[in-house]
Amino acid sequence: MSEFEAAGLPGKFITFEGIDGSGKSTQLKLLAERLAELGIKCYETKEPTDSPIGSLVRQMLTGRIAADFRVVASMCIADRIDHLLNKTDGILEVVNSGISVLSDRYYFSTYAYNGVDIDMDWLIQGNAISAGLLRPSLTVFLDIPVNTAMERIRSKRLHTELFETEERLTAVRGKYFEAFAKLSSVENVAVVDADADVETVRSRIWGTVSALFDGWVAAG
Repeated sequence: MSEFEAAGLPGKFITFEGIDGSGKSTQLKLLAERLAELGIKCYETKEPTDSPIGSLVRQMLTGRIAADFRVVASMCIADRIDHLLNKTDGILEVVNSGISVLSDRYYFSTYAYNGVDIDMDWLIQGNAISAGLLRPSLTVFLDIPVNTAMERIRSKRLHTELFETEERLTAVRGKYFEAFAKLSSVENVAVVDADADVETVRSRIWGTVSALFDGWVAAG
């Protein structure tokens, strides 16, 4: 147990954001490994979740279930609240126990991806419950050119999802920055240039994240 956990203080909540193909999942795991090396407990998670609600969201995104974009956005919001509060592995309880949580996507994904079709202020209001329950200690946005993202997607996947076109991802990237500007007074966002090799990006992320863990020294 680390000294920080022993003190009974809440863990950190770090979310990874970016357009598809930005390398979020890889970098989240690398950060988890770095924290483990420092003796800091962390819990890895993602959205959409593996819950029944999250499963429905994924099926909508892949086109297996046809749904209006307003339904998709509403289901994402519901999945997020359940992600925070469910009795099995709700992340609010995890953070409050002193364990840090790393999440692959959170509400900025809804603002960006659904914000192409829906008024962003409506989406922000829809996520007010989640923001009130648990606002990220830091949102790490991995920024890469859209054409680079599309090359990565095409090289790794047999099928693309609803939002995975160059035109759509360009619009989504713009919505991310619109959301960052709109919420700059209440959100802690670090934009990281992710158009580089994995180790370089890893180092850049640690440069922004490390300050959160000053004093988090393992006690054994």
